[in-house]
Amino acid sequence: MALILIHATEQGLLYGIAALGVFITYRILNFPDLTVDGSFVTGAAIASSLLVTYGFDPFLVLLIAFAAGALAGVVTGLLNTRLGITDLLAGVLSMIMLYSINLRIMGRPNISLLRTDTVIRIVKRGFQPLGNVSVLVFVAIVTLAVMLILVLFFKTEVGLVLRATGDNERMVIAQGVNTKRMKVAGLALSNGLVALSGALVAQYSGFADVGMGVGTIVTGLAAVIIGGSLVHSREVVWMATSILIGSLLYRTAVMFALRYGYVIGFQASDLKLVTSLIVIIALFIPAFRERMAKRVKTC
Repeated sequence: MALILIHATEQGLLYGIAALGVFITYRILNFPDLTVDGSFVTGAAIASSLLVTYGFDPFLVLLIAFAAGALAGVVTGLLNTRLGITDLLAGVLSMIMLYSINLRIMGRPNISLLRTDTVIRIVKRGFQPLGNVSVLVFVAIVTLAVMLILVLFFKTEVGLVLRATGDNERMVIAQGVNTKRMKVAGLALSNGLVALSGALVAQYSGFADVGMGVGTIVTGLAAVIIGGSLVHSREVVWMATSILIGSLLYRTAVMFALRYGYVIGFQASDLKLVTSLIVIIALFIPAFRERMAKRVKTC
C-alpha cells in the first residue's frame, strides 16, 4: 500500500508539471490547445534520443526538451495569430505534425532507457540512504521549483499582462499591448512545461513511446478541474497549488482503480476509460454544486 501511494505521488507530481502547462492555456489564455498531446511526446523523444544516441547529460536534456516544446507552442501560436486558423484547429494541426516529427526524432516507435543513465538512476545512487523515497524527494523538489518559478513569473509585468490577455483581451489591446505576441509566449511556456514533463516521465518510466502523449490534455484538465473544485482562489500561488493537488488526487485514483479495479472487472487496457470517467466525475461535481446552490437560493 505504501509503495502504491509513493508511486502515485511521484507520477502525480511529474504529470503535475504538464498540468501546470495545460493550466496556462486552459485557464489563463482560454485557449483549448491540443498541441500538448504531441509536445509531451516531443519532450520524451528529445530526451531519450539525446541520451541513447549521443550520450547527453540527463539534466541537460531536460532543458533542451523544454526548448523543443516551447518551439512547438510557438508554431501553434503563429498558426492561430498570423494565419488566422482557429485555436482548436491550430492545436490539432500541430499535434498531427508533431506525431511525424517525433517519429523522425526517435527513428522508431519507441526507445528503451533501461540501459541508459537517467536522472532517476543518478538520484537513486546519490540518495541511497533515503531508500524508496529518494525519487519522491527529487521529483517533489523539481516540481515545486517549477511551480515557484511559474508563480514568480506571473507576478512580473509580463506575467500580469499575460493573465490580463486571457481575462480581457480588448482592454489589453487598448493599453497598446500586442496580444498576439502574448498568446504565442503563453503557448510557448505551456508546451515547454508539458515537454519538460514528458522528458521527466520518459526517464522515470525507462522508455519513450510515440503514443505516450495520448490523453495528456485530458489528464491535465482533470488536474485543473479537480484542484479548482477543492481550492477556490484567484491567487496564482493557490491556483498552482490546487493543480498539483488535483494531479496527485487524479493519479492516486487511477492507480487504485487499476490496482483494485479487478473487483468490478477493470483491466489494464481500461486505463483510458478509467481516466475519462474520472474527468466526467470531476466536471459533474462543480456543476452539480452550482445547481444545488441555485435551488437553495430559490427556496
